Amino acid sequence: MSLFTASDVLQFAIRMEENGGRFYREAADHSDKMEVKTLFNSLASEEAEHKKSFEELLSKETLIEPREDYPGEYLSYLHDYIDGKIFVPLDDKSAKSESGNVAKALEFAIQREMESIHYYQELKAFVPVDDHKTLDEIIDVERKHFMQLSKAKKNLTWKAD
Repeated sequence: MSLFTASDVLQFAIRMEENGGRFYREAADHSDKMEVKTLFNSLASEEAEHKKSFEELLSKETLIEPREDYPGEYLSYLHDYIDGKIFVPLDDKSAKSESGNVAKALEFAIQREMESIHYYQELKAFVPVDDHKTLDEIIDVERKHFMQLSKAKKNLTWKAD
């Protein structure tokens, strides 16, 4: 049974990129170390680029909008559904403490990206098979980010040795 369409999933992806960008900007703002600030600002920029890519994919999809009781109700529902799933606000003390140390910050970001990949993989069970290609494209974008973070962490580890 399909619960979501490709357009729904792309709207999830756009919202997750917005949340990720906000998370990385907040992490940069909370960091006193220039290296961490630069890293997180770079990641925030990449999330904005991912968002643009997903918006382009969404523009090619047929939007299926259910009947709404008020304008924007469905999109509001989708945003409420996705908010807090992967990237959490930095008012979470554990997230704040992670942002002050480069290695911990990278590990925290890597974990969030991995959770994002798993989330999209699991969504495949809830979308029509014809929409799996769209999900695979989203997963590929997230994997690239995961690989970039992993490489940055590995380079940091080599520098520390």
